[in-house]
Amino acid sequence: MQSSGPETIKPYDNTRKKTAQVEEMFDSIAPAYDFMNRAMTMGIDRLWRRKGVNLVAADSPKSILDVAAGTADMSIALARRLPQAKVTGIDLSEEMLAEGRVKVGKAGLGDRVTLLQGDCLHLPMADGEFDAVTVVFGVRNFENLLCGYREMARVLRPGGRLCVIELAVPESRWVRPFYNLHTRRVIPLVGRLISKDSRAYTYLPESIAAMPGGEKMLELMRSVGLKDARVSRLTFGVCAIYTAVKA
Repeated sequence: MQSSGPETIKPYDNTRKKTAQVEEMFDSIAPAYDFMNRAMTMGIDRLWRRKGVNLVAADSPKSILDVAAGTADMSIALARRLPQAKVTGIDLSEEMLAEGRVKVGKAGLGDRVTLLQGDCLHLPMADGEFDAVTVVFGVRNFENLLCGYREMARVLRPGGRLCVIELAVPESRWVRPFYNLHTRRVIPLVGRLISKDSRAYTYLPESIAAMPGGEKMLELMRSVGLKDARVSRLTFGVCAIYTAVKA
């Protein structure tokens, strides 16, 4: 099942599959990624991750899969918060993971955080292998959103929790003009200067705008066998945390 949503928004062109383009894009911007994350969100992304980590930690999971792990910010935060847990991060981009491995080493977490290169739509993990699955700023980059949810649900054990943190377009008519200025003007300009990739940070607001939000996202989660699906909107609606439990 292919929707007309974020799958149709590609980083560079319409002649190649989205997965290959996403890998190329993140390989390109990997050295600038962490700086741009802090700059784009004014550092608030750390608070969003902390909220997600706390939601996951409530279940005391011992095995966690961090999908679209990137430079390992979420993987590291989970391992620090849950000293009993082992965290596996997976991402398309080997360059992003290389940045992440340096950070994992500096944090002294190499024995509990493992980073693997791989396709999030074809996870090389067994059914029911993990107590929790997280994905931060990643689902809008999936070539097939439903397939991504199906795979994450597959590797969750029954009763395990999925936590998705994703950027969103605010609903407030007072907030949206400032959001549009920031995401459509400021971020692409800074992104071009810092990352040297002229397209990556134009793709960002386009892919956010194409994402299903709220109840539509929760319906996707329910459709792959997840229950108790809930959404929490953060920071004037520019970020949303979705959680659900495998039936």
